[in-house]
Amino acid sequence: MLSIANRLLVRILLALSALYWRVIYSELRARYDVSPGFRFNGKNILLYGDGDIGLGENSYIGDNSTVHASSGFNVKIGVGCHISSNVRIFTESVKPDSDFRVKPVPAKAGDVTIADACWIGANVLINPGISIGENSVVGANSVVTRDIPPDEIWGGVPAKLIRKKRQ
Repeated sequence: MLSIANRLLVRILLALSALYWRVIYSELRARYDVSPGFRFNGKNILLYGDGDIGLGENSYIGDNSTVHASSGFNVKIGVGCHISSNVRIFTESVKPDSDFRVKPVPAKAGDVTIADACWIGANVLINPGISIGENSVVGANSVVTRDIPPDEIWGGVPAKLIRKKRQ
């Protein structure tokens, strides 16, 4: 009998969790420019900041991912993009060569654009001011520190060209 009660409780909790995330994501859709066909593909996906965030049709972002747009900056994700889990996209960050003892710590900032039909692997960090060209791939566990041209595969820390796509 306990097993049946446990299974029922688990189903109820899963349904409540799904409802919770539907409410959270509907609030994000209302606040930012999220296309109706964009999918929040998991839990704990955070969009925040006073900047603009635009998420394209038939694209998705995986669980535990974060997109931040500082005031005056924007993040645009194109049509048909695959953004995996645990991806971080920021429009503002501190300058790593700064003296952190001096306040305020200088920041670098810039728009982030991911063009149509891109694939961003798991655990990728995309720094401020980056553009990723159409039909490009960023491999898992990469740190993107410079623009990526269209139709290329990049990976590593920092991300570097692996090869141009064979089409």
